[in-house]
Amino acid sequence: MSEAILPPIGMLAELTHRCPLQCVYCSNPVELLKANREMSTDAWIALFEEAADLGVLQIHLSGGEPTLRPDLEKLIATLSRRGVYTNLITAGVGIAEGRIEAMAAAGLDHVQLSFQGAFAPTTEKIGNNRGAHEKKIETARRVRAAGLPLTINAPIHRHNMQEVPDFIELALELDAERLEIANVQYAGWALLNRNSLMPDREAVEREVEIVRQAQKDLHGILAVDFVTPDYFAIYPKPCMGGWARDAFMVAPDGTVLPCHAAGTIPNLTFERFGDKSLTEIWLDSPAFNAFRGTDWMAEPCRSCERKEIDWGGCRCQAMAIAGSAAATDPACIKSPLHAQMAALIDEAMASDKDVFRYRRISTPQPAGTLEPAS
Repeated sequence: MSEAILPPIGMLAELTHRCPLQCVYCSNPVELLKANREMSTDAWIALFEEAADLGVLQIHLSGGEPTLRPDLEKLIATLSRRGVYTNLITAGVGIAEGRIEAMAAAGLDHVQLSFQGAFAPTTEKIGNNRGAHEKKIETARRVRAAGLPLTINAPIHRHNMQEVPDFIELALELDAERLEIANVQYAGWALLNRNSLMPDREAVEREVEIVRQAQKDLHGILAVDFVTPDYFAIYPKPCMGGWARDAFMVAPDGTVLPCHAAGTIPNLTFERFGDKSLTEIWLDSPAFNAFRGTDWMAEPCRSCERKEIDWGGCRCQAMAIAGSAAATDPACIKSPLHAQMAALIDEAMASDKDVFRYRRISTPQPAGTLEPAS
């Protein structure tokens, strides 16, 4: 390995795969874990205690929908006691009255609230849940009334890209401190629905102009972060800051992974907390060390001047498109498969744009019309 292994500073904790929404772009694996496979309260507390000992400074509490865990306040209190910054990533649907205030009292630091659309019809179409949009707006107001900082998360794709200016207005209206315009990354359910979610190049170019102007005009008023779309890129993004470089994630059953989609790489075995300590996994796991640093890289990455900027890009994207996690990320213009990204865009443009496979615990089925969430 080309560099020393430093302590991680960030962690994504997927507390559950259960969720009241069925978003077609969800990054959870297609084979979702049922509630009986989730770690217990005591196991999560033990994991969080060790994470703090290991040096983790911030933990993102996610899912699925993390507020479906009745022990969430207890988990937040544990992290608060250890001085770990907590960010709740929520769909904002079905949160009982008084719960947000209770989480704030337990020490929650920040709330990140996702919107599937800037308007109710889009939110309902993508999340497959009637009335969700209005519930999200109410949740946002309750978050701000509780004195918590608010980020609006807007996952962007073909069906809501034209609403980017409206997302900006919505974030301002809801008194958010930050807006994340995050183009969908094609993993999990998003990969399954790629042809239905892929935007066209002209729409992406308009989006970039709108976001850049907003970042300039709203400086000091609203922080506008932008996650660019890989399929339209020249160079890849560093996945999670680099594979197992400064962050990791934990699945509901305690499986520890370098990123949320790493389980799609078939030749890697990921270990569970409890079978191994978090420290052992972070330092010694063969899967974590497989793509750490730069020694694993082949050409053109090995001699590239950007190798310690993007750290090879996304290993899961390389697996999905190139068929090998060790290949150059096809998002990079230096990849021999870069042209295949454009071909996949063309394929998506020619496909049926409204055939979705909604996120479900059971085997995914095509859905052409809105139906009640199960």
